[in-house]
Amino acid sequence: MSTMVFVNYPVKDVQASTVFYEKLGFKKNENFSNERSSSMVWDDTFWIMLLEYDFYNLFLKNKKIADTKSQSGTLTAFSVESADAVRKIAEAAKANGGDYFSVDMGIPEDQMFSLEVTDLDGNQFEPVWMPIS
Repeated sequence: MSTMVFVNYPVKDVQASTVFYEKLGFKKNENFSNERSSSMVWDDTFWIMLLEYDFYNLFLKNKKIADTKSQSGTLTAFSVESADAVRKIAEAAKANGGDYFSVDMGIPEDQMFSLEVTDLDGNQFEPVWMPIS
């Protein structure tokens, strides 16, 4: 059995965030979604769970939700099939209210390529391509 990864993001507007992630290529899983959350599936092993703030808070005990517009709560990287797929996700994010930027790590693109993508709430993730050989 493969390990599945479920990343949970706090969002202010579940519906708007759901549409945003659909435009990036994620698919909504209705079986694990409701008015307070959307289960967004990338593939069989990687999902992003979009949770409205009140619902997300239930899992924090005495912690506060980070202001992801000005602070980092997490940086999640996930693999994609090509450098072009990285660009496509980043451009779709920017076209739909998110943004992206590049970090120069001094690694040639033919060895690894990624972009830092932010969603409507400032949650950040990193699609990355690396040739596996």
